[in-house]
Amino acid sequence: MTALLATENLRVALGERVFCHQLDLRLAAGQMLAVLGPNGAGKTTLLHTLAGLRAADGGRILLEGRPYEDWTGDAAARCRALLLQQQPDYFASTVLETTLVGRHPHLGRWGWEGPADLKIARAALTALGMEGTASRDILSLSGGERQRVALAALLTQQPRLFLLDEPLNHLDLHYQVAVLELFRQLADQGRGVVMVLHDINLAARYADQALLLDGRGGAVCGPMAEVLRGDRLSHAFGHPLRSFTVDGRTLFFPD
Repeated sequence: MTALLATENLRVALGERVFCHQLDLRLAAGQMLAVLGPNGAGKTTLLHTLAGLRAADGGRILLEGRPYEDWTGDAAARCRALLLQQQPDYFASTVLETTLVGRHPHLGRWGWEGPADLKIARAALTALGMEGTASRDILSLSGGERQRVALAALLTQQPRLFLLDEPLNHLDLHYQVAVLELFRQLADQGRGVVMVLHDINLAARYADQALLLDGRGGAVCGPMAEVLRGDRLSHAFGHPLRSFTVDGRTLFFPD
């Protein structure tokens, strides 16, 4: 089966700083990959490279078996969606208008949203607990509410692959778990999910695979049990971590 997302000998760098090299990963439909690592390890740069926003510094990236050069912009946007770390709002718009941005890849050059698009957008807002806010000004939202609207726009885009840069930003514990449950459910339904997370234990709970960047060019990718080990995490984060088993789950805490 062709992977939704794959890399072959991928190298990602900025100037002389290398974030990863010879990275091979394979994400199939139905899988969730958590990207972990210390601040400045290159997680966002890697995610933007996987999204095709910047060229790889070596190796190849394949989206459903094809390099980005073989995709049109609209076709790629219908296949994969990217959540940016920050959501700049330069102009006032309603929550519904902002959410409907996700439908743009599905419309023609002069297309306009119809009843079906509105239904998809409203359902996405409901899935993120933002029902009843459609007419609110986007500039009036709290940080957590704005993050949930950004996630709703991605759901509205209906991609087969989600690339999420810190999707839990600004969210309280209730919505952190709700968002992870939502994307776990989408993965179980056949989507692919790659998400940058800071909470090792939440990553271990919800993801199938992990990609650990150490900030010094090292990258380890594979099943959770192989990647999330105390020695590897301690090396990557520069602080000793200990593992504990609680109710059958392995949890990590700083020593």
